[in-house]
Amino acid sequence: MGRRKRSHAVHVVTTTRHVGERVYHSHLLRRSYREDGKVKKETVGNISHLPDHIIAALRAMLDGKELVDLGTLSTEQSLPHGHVEAALAMMRRLKIALLLDRAPSKQRDLVMAMIAQRILTPGSKLYTTRVLQQSTLPQELGIGTPTVDDLYEALDWLIERQESIERRLARRHLHKGSVALYDLSSSYIEGRCCPLAMRGYSRDERRGSLQIVYGLLCDRQGRPVAVEVFQGNTIDSQTVNSQVIKLKDRFGVDEAVFVADRGMVTRANLETLCAAGVDWITALRAPQVQKLAAQGALPLSLFEQLNLAEVHADDYPNERLVVCRNPLVAEERSRKREDLLTATEAQLAPIAVRVAAGTLCGSAAIGMAVGAVVNKFKVKKHFDLSIDDGRFAFTRKSEQIAVEAALDGIYILRTTVDSQAFSTSDVVRSYKQLARVENAFRTLKSIDLEIRPIYHYREDRVRAHLLLAMLAYYVEWHLREAWAELLFIDEQTPIGTDPVTKAQRSEHAQNKDRSKRTASGEVVHSFSTLVRELALRARNTTNQRYGGDLHGSDQANADSATCSCARVRAAPGIVDTTETPVFAEKPCCIRLFSKKAG
Repeated sequence: MGRRKRSHAVHVVTTTRHVGERVYHSHLLRRSYREDGKVKKETVGNISHLPDHIIAALRAMLDGKELVDLGTLSTEQSLPHGHVEAALAMMRRLKIALLLDRAPSKQRDLVMAMIAQRILTPGSKLYTTRVLQQSTLPQELGIGTPTVDDLYEALDWLIERQESIERRLARRHLHKGSVALYDLSSSYIEGRCCPLAMRGYSRDERRGSLQIVYGLLCDRQGRPVAVEVFQGNTIDSQTVNSQVIKLKDRFGVDEAVFVADRGMVTRANLETLCAAGVDWITALRAPQVQKLAAQGALPLSLFEQLNLAEVHADDYPNERLVVCRNPLVAEERSRKREDLLTATEAQLAPIAVRVAAGTLCGSAAIGMAVGAVVNKFKVKKHFDLSIDDGRFAFTRKSEQIAVEAALDGIYILRTTVDSQAFSTSDVVRSYKQLARVENAFRTLKSIDLEIRPIYHYREDRVRAHLLLAMLAYYVEWHLREAWAELLFIDEQTPIGTDPVTKAQRSEHAQNKDRSKRTASGEVVHSFSTLVRELALRARNTTNQRYGGDLHGSDQANADSATCSCARVRAAPGIVDTTETPVFAEKPCCIRLFSKKAG
């Protein structure tokens, strides 16, 4: 008979039996041993009669976990932890630390903290020093209690590495033949000392305010790759050449396709792109479209049955012109034009009444009154005005309005991309991807990241602030993808058969919007509310007492979690002081840790 080797270690095994509609659970104490080279099991006791919480405690103890009676613990400190761990987990998965610099340093850790903090609770650098201590973020990164000067030094360290950071991002997301999306925005700046601060066209609708202009270069999915800051009075078209240099010289991207809005391109810019071997997709401006229509190059009757066609014109040699007509846009423009014309007539009518009544006399006085209101709604070009000393009349230019209305809903894309590489539909879809850059600007400016107002005075600090915000958006982009199931967005964006018509949300996303619940019954959130929900998962610092005496302290990671996205399983009255897996029970967290970061 072979030698029997018994192990003294026992463990809890739960078995389940189904008898008809009844389910029976048995909890057994078992020991494993070897006999004749085979593993065998021996039942040493049946503990099924014990209460569930005693079985859970016994199972934990046999697994080597230390258990503490809740009655002997007092909480000394409780800090929000769940949202910190979620952000840092994604940053580790994306290798943000290596993206910043290969060598560990205090400055790198501080930049990591500022990126995470801007996602969790955005604010100024002074505000950041105050709220850092209100979560476990400083503990996780080991940065202690940094001052404002420490953060400024970290910003200076960051801006010195901008080119290398952007080059690494480009290696990740821009490859041969990749589509590069580029758009421009502006944000107002406080103070008058920064040399970048100038008055210009404000996209924040803050006319007269000092501002900066910044361009964002993204890949086709909308992930940011590079950001560049310009003076606040910079014209859109003046920023394109530097992006071409980035793509070709710094990033070394061959055969890239540069996609930009119609306001970006000039003849000189397009020649620069072609000389660099970069294909492009953009759109014609309204006067250019009107000129083609006047030349008869646009078969408008064709769009009574179609909404997409490719044409050629002598004015645009070696280019493909893709003509699109969106009937919904046409209807909206017709309605808006009529509203503006009617509103202008409502402004002019009282002046005509005053002139007829003799209370407003003289062509100069009448002209001044008319001039103050006639272009209030930007449709002066559609009116014929007749002004004399005692007479004023106005009429619509019906023929001119009809000519403009015939082009409602029509826009023309122009590109140098070969038809073998991009079909007509691909050209339209690629141009529409610029909406993803616009979405990035909305996120940067909204409560999610709060890039504005900008308080820095030094030019390099302003540039570092924008780079920091871009990196925060890069992490947030991936978090949104990982948490799509719990957000009011599509997990998989549907691709419609018609690239011209408005994109539709999937039925699944519409159901989430209506019910405010996921298919599995979870609450659907916005990004900011989900971050706040995760913050309910806390890390407690506790002291253990025996007989009223203090016997030291311990940290129980997330033991008091009440967040609906992460519940702690523990026996009543017992705290498991070993570190537990974070977010183990919810789809958002499963996706966060299992989804491959882009």
